[in-house]
Amino acid sequence: MARPLRVLHFVTGGFSGATQVAVDLCLAAQREPGMQTLLVLRRKRNTTAERVQALRDQGLQVQVVSNWLHALTVRELRKTIRAWRPDVVFAHGFSDHIWGRRAAVAEGVPRIYHVEHNARERYTPRRLRQALALQPFTQASIGVSEGVRTALVERGFAPEKCLAIPNGIALERFPDPLLPPRWEQREAAILMASRFARQKDHATLIQALALLRAQGLTPMLYLAGAGSARLRRKAEALVRELGLQQQVRFLGNVADLPQRLAATQVFVLSTHWEGMPLALVEAMAAGCACVASQVLGAREVIAHGRTGLLVPHADAGALADALQQLLQDPALASRLGRAARGQALAVHGRDLMWQRYRALLDVPGAQD
Repeated sequence: MARPLRVLHFVTGGFSGATQVAVDLCLAAQREPGMQTLLVLRRKRNTTAERVQALRDQGLQVQVVSNWLHALTVRELRKTIRAWRPDVVFAHGFSDHIWGRRAAVAEGVPRIYHVEHNARERYTPRRLRQALALQPFTQASIGVSEGVRTALVERGFAPEKCLAIPNGIALERFPDPLLPPRWEQREAAILMASRFARQKDHATLIQALALLRAQGLTPMLYLAGAGSARLRRKAEALVRELGLQQQVRFLGNVADLPQRLAATQVFVLSTHWEGMPLALVEAMAAGCACVASQVLGAREVIAHGRTGLLVPHADAGALADALQQLLQDPALASRLGRAARGQALAVHGRDLMWQRYRALLDVPGAQD
């Protein structure tokens, strides 16, 4: 008797973009006849019982393994694989893809995939050797953008095994009725939705806000997202140092992000590096006028002057100039927002991402 195809996704429990992609893939797969999924999270500080239960409430099977020692992570994951017997394992993100693939190889999983979520990761020579040693057992290394795929090849991953599948978002969260009918009904404010992490560049955005004030422009800046408490405190200290307390609001995690995006004119992704920035794509889907740092990943999402503006990395002056242009030229900002939404709806949907992953499985939907 045929049994369902069993697909396991292993990813950080940090609820980063990689976590969201794995969740979205599990949700899409569970709608397929003849397919079962299991999401395994490597425990992080914010892998709370409430967050795990929220995933289970969506109908997902979820397990959590230790993050204390890599050897313990692999041992616990091997136990899960042995009990659940997946046909396919997707191991997401650095360094989780190493431990996930190690466990899958040790338990003889027939098909194993490595998913890389950033163009720039902290590969030491040892970690790179460990990752490359798993290539013979890996069907493909998937970059979440063409830039990430290129970075994999440059690190020594076999080109014939490297492919790009761009991340997608749940477009149904951004329906037409959510959007104000007129641009001027949005608040002439700036929003950045991003966790506080070494990768993100909140400092340059805060410095750009100070430059705008010197030019007589005082828009509100909303910073949504949690992440590192230390880095948030550092950003708060910079706000105080520059005297911007009346203009900056730290929102933490927000449950109504689509609504906040749709009510705001300008979105900024100030960042040091990216793979495929989901927050930027969500802002595009909400029709925001978007400004992003000109880094790999963001360059693939934004067409400068057509669907948004790109500014040099870590350049507060250039960022302030771009923001001034959008805030003082509503017609331009509105045009860029409409074009960004059209782009997001056309090529950045979660369903399209799932179709590309589904094609990798290359099965009718069941295993004997």
